[in-house]
Amino acid sequence: MLAHTIQLLAISAIPILLAVTLHEAAHGYVAELFGDDTARRMGRISLNPLRHVDLFGTVLLPGLLLLSGTGFLFGYAKPVPVNFRRLNNPRRDMIWVAAAGPGMNLILAVLAGLLYHGVEFLPHGVAEWAEGNLANMIVFNVMLALFNLVPIPPLDGGRVAVGVLPDRLAFPLARLERVGIFIVIGVFFLLPMLGENLGIDLNASRWLGDAAEAISQGIWTFTGNG
Repeated sequence: MLAHTIQLLAISAIPILLAVTLHEAAHGYVAELFGDDTARRMGRISLNPLRHVDLFGTVLLPGLLLLSGTGFLFGYAKPVPVNFRRLNNPRRDMIWVAAAGPGMNLILAVLAGLLYHGVEFLPHGVAEWAEGNLANMIVFNVMLALFNLVPIPPLDGGRVAVGVLPDRLAFPLARLERVGIFIVIGVFFLLPMLGENLGIDLNASRWLGDAAEAISQGIWTFTGNG
């Protein structure tokens, strides 16, 4: 059991760390492009994971989910500070800043698929380790991107939706920012339990996992590994 846990962490720690760290760094970098240098001034546009790691969200939560075998993985880093009022065009630029995180995750997933072609040139022991890391890099990044694209603020998808929807829909959605995380917890953790008691499939985590699996397979194919 211990050996299996160590092996699992050996091929998961780096993909999780890169996925959440570069997700947040991308938000800060794009915000700076559009006029807000808050993240730069606070030292958060950095590839140093220690500047982004949240002990619970980056280490404990994904680790527990991974070891539980639920098939659903979620994690987060310290949110990069963005002052949307300092953006050149707050309503429009907010879309790009929010989309930058999931976009970075999808880029990382495709990059992992491309790097997979080099595994065969590595020594046997190293090749197995690299193969596991790259496979998890695809799965974790796709799942993180999809989760963050759920259209509920403060998730990135919610902020994108606020930016693109007409005012009569955007304003009520934006007001969910303060309670949105509780809605997310309800949808992904409480609703499945309710559905189980009612005999109804309300497991949004499984739906998300199925979508992530389909997209991951598409990336494998797109990068020539299918």
